[in-house]
Amino acid sequence: MMERLEQRYCIKFYQKLGDSQVETIRNIQTAFSDDAMGITQIKEWYNRFKDVCTMVESEPRSSRPSACRSDRVIAKVNAMVMRDRRVTIRKIAEEVGISTFSAHSIITEDLAMKKVAAKFVPKLLTVEQKELRVEVSQDMLDSTNSDPDFMNTINTGDESWV
Repeated sequence: MMERLEQRYCIKFYQKLGDSQVETIRNIQTAFSDDAMGITQIKEWYNRFKDVCTMVESEPRSSRPSACRSDRVIAKVNAMVMRDRRVTIRKIAEEVGISTFSAHSIITEDLAMKKVAAKFVPKLLTVEQKELRVEVSQDMLDSTNSDPDFMNTINTGDESWV
């Protein structure tokens, strides 16, 4: 944002010096290279300053504040998911009063959860889950070492063929 203000000050300065729009555009693009404002924006600000506008700040906009990612809303979403892991994003959005996009981004980004088989689960394993996986793997390894035919008794597959 500060870089945009700097560019507007420069545009105002070049306009006051009597430079043309073309010279102003060339100077801004030379000075700021890749971070330069677009040509249309430079022309728009140049014309504003030519029409006796003195403010370099943008006009205040009337938009509603973004309150959907506040700590209070995130806590509400988290409580809903912990109460019922099968709750839908649409249901969360309706109860909390936010958009479905906001509800989805809170779940995936802020709470670090993903949807698995129609319920939300944390993306990261807990310490207990990691320990359990190590124990099971160690048991399988011990069974394989003690009985070489043990691996022949294991059936593998997924639920899609059932």
